Amino acid sequence: MGNPHTGSRDIGPPRESVEPAEIPETPQNGYTDQENQGTEAAGQDANGGSDWRTGYRDVIAVGEFRALWLAHALSMVGNYLLNLAVSVLVFQQTESALAAGFTLGLTFLPHVIGGPLLSGLADLFPRRRVILISDVVRAVLVAMISIPGLPLWLTWILLFCSILPMVPFSAARAALMSEIVQGERYVAGSAIINLTSHVGTLVGLVVGGAIVTLLDAHTTVLCNALTYVASAIIIFVGVRARPAPIQESTSEGSGRLRLWEVTAGGARLVFGDPRLRTLGLFAWLAGFYMVPYGLANPLAAQLDRGAAAAGLIMAGPAMGAVLGGFVLTRLISPAPRMRLIGPLAIAASLPLLGWLAQPPLWVMVALLVVSGACASYQFVANATFVLCVPPDGRGLAFGLVAAGLQAAQGVGIVLAGLLAEVVSLNIVITIAALCGTLGAVALTLPWSRLYHGTIELMYASEGAP
Repeated sequence: MGNPHTGSRDIGPPRESVEPAEIPETPQNGYTDQENQGTEAAGQDANGGSDWRTGYRDVIAVGEFRALWLAHALSMVGNYLLNLAVSVLVFQQTESALAAGFTLGLTFLPHVIGGPLLSGLADLFPRRRVILISDVVRAVLVAMISIPGLPLWLTWILLFCSILPMVPFSAARAALMSEIVQGERYVAGSAIINLTSHVGTLVGLVVGGAIVTLLDAHTTVLCNALTYVASAIIIFVGVRARPAPIQESTSEGSGRLRLWEVTAGGARLVFGDPRLRTLGLFAWLAGFYMVPYGLANPLAAQLDRGAAAAGLIMAGPAMGAVLGGFVLTRLISPAPRMRLIGPLAIAASLPLLGWLAQPPLWVMVALLVVSGACASYQFVANATFVLCVPPDGRGLAFGLVAAGLQAAQGVGIVLAGLLAEVVSLNIVITIAALCGTLGAVALTLPWSRLYHGTIELMYASEGAP
């Protein structure tokens, strides 16, 4: 198949795709020249670009990033309230906990199915346009869900279809942000986006139910639709139009690539390059250490506690991620940060071994906070992955890994629930901890060889015009 990046060659590893920068050879001591000199002393990234210490301030000063950030925050609020409000609607209509649970489970499927199929739209078409159309389509579909008296099957279909546009939206947002800011500014921007998501989760756990109670479920769903309209307006006003990335890189005279061609080529790119494959698998480890999140209600019941205890268990990883993510991306320089991806991935699952001791609630929450703080390696791995992918394939690459992440979390929770029918919850979580730790160790070994030169590859585009 022709290379969607060039229109003529097979897809190669990113090292050969990013030009004109070359990856320097690693010296005999195993460290790059920049690492030996110390990025801390230089006060700059490995390519001599923006100062990593001012990354947060630099990226917030960019108007287009602020627009993307606000649009993401609005969409995230809409997503959380939509899931909560629709599950309430279904429960009110059916009085069935199984139907309400199925409704929440249904929200995973669009990401798993749509990730490989729709993420390529963010590379085939102008990314700003993809974001705008996704928001408008979501607004229309969600507004339809708010119509009283809909049959249950139609509510489920509309919910599924309303979440599907989130796939190209997220892929286009991540890829477009890499066009707006590069290097350490992208790392800081990606961290801000992730921190916003985790803070939003904490706020949602506290006030989400109160909002649905105050407004009623139908009105809440309709308000969700308005958040997507507001997001589209912000992007339309605050982000300038850019051409489609593949359209720019495809040679003149060649026809537009089809979506399936881009998807097949992108999969080969992600899974054929050891660096991208390893970073993607690091992301999927969340399927192990997020098991307690999925078992929050059974864990609370095991302690003879109610919904408040379940909420604390679910909030634990997010509290840790906010703290750990800020420290990792704001206080630690790029080279040590890159080396820490493997050790932190191992440490993310280790606290779950504490379930062998049948801990009380406060210890459970503390263990999950520590796990979440260590799992903030995902902030760095996410940004590293996107920046290491050639610019015209970033949307699809991001979508493929995001789909795998959703699948890993969903399958992990389902398997844990099934296993809990046979053995105790403590044993289930301990097994997940062991699997996550062993998986992280298996990935850390090759990463210890692969991360050399990754910083230079990440920042190769920062000096580009």
